[in-house]
Amino acid sequence: MIEVRDLKKHFKVHKRPPGLAAALRSVVRRTYDTVKAVDGVSFRIERGERVGFLGPNGAGKTTTLKVLAGLLHPTAGEVTVAAHRPQKRAAAFLRQITLVMGQKQQLIWDLPPADTWTLNGAVFGVAAAEYAKTLAELTELLDLKELAQKPTRQLSLGERMKCELAAALLHRPTTLFLDEPTIGLDVAMQVTIREFIREYNQRHDATVMLTSHYMDDVVALCPRVIVIDGGRLIHDGDLRALVKAMMPDKRVSFSGAVAAEVLDRLGRLVSRDGARTTLEVAEHRLREVIGHLLGVDGIGDLAIEDPPLEDVMRKLFKDKTAAPTPVESQGAT
Repeated sequence: MIEVRDLKKHFKVHKRPPGLAAALRSVVRRTYDTVKAVDGVSFRIERGERVGFLGPNGAGKTTTLKVLAGLLHPTAGEVTVAAHRPQKRAAAFLRQITLVMGQKQQLIWDLPPADTWTLNGAVFGVAAAEYAKTLAELTELLDLKELAQKPTRQLSLGERMKCELAAALLHRPTTLFLDEPTIGLDVAMQVTIREFIREYNQRHDATVMLTSHYMDDVVALCPRVIVIDGGRLIHDGDLRALVKAMMPDKRVSFSGAVAAEVLDRLGRLVSRDGARTTLEVAEHRLREVIGHLLGVDGIGDLAIEDPPLEDVMRKLFKDKTAAPTPVESQGAT
């Protein structure tokens, strides 16, 4: 569905010192720096996969998505999406993809979302019967009934995001590029958007490529992650394998009092929040540690978890030399 080979996207950026004299000099003579936003990235995504596309700010994520959507032309390399070259912006290609950016909107501010939906249906040439069927499905999945006729400016951020998704999916695309779709939303609305994306993916066998700084989005939706930093790919593979490679120890948390000298023997103290304690424990010692804790009076609410993905990504970016070797995708999930 998506194939990227040695993608490069470089920009020439004019830079000058501050001040009037430098501004006047730049009128006749300018110097440019080359910014390598994406610098030799390759990957392949199969139909129906949900893939997290991760990296720090400025890593090249949004630039890559814009190239895949045909908004930017690559400097070098080959890109195909659904057997199309995105930069040609063929009508058949545009009917198969959508790009949703959490910090941009397409809804018309002073009109109700229903008007934008009607306009988008006309732009994509969606037949009336198909439009009605798709809108009914999206209304059910996103609970849009009470929102369709309210002016967009009167909607909350979460309500607008749901309506934005509906506008982007009325032509039933099979490839979804989602750039921070839950940014700024409260926890309940984030869960709603995640559940919708999963449901759409499963109903239509749609390919989903998701960028997000909310790691809960990635954990909930993406069995596979592609990680880039500085415009270069540093990991492509199973999310669980990445966590295990970077931070193999488990987190054991519990409520109750345990002496400090005992905690030192059990594992490394991660946090102590009121009556709740979290330890980092080597996987081969889990049985021993859990057995000991179960034998202590007053210990309860025992939980074993992987380290938070935020910690894994922080370690990955801090020490790239420790990153696992990029691997081929294991296919659609």
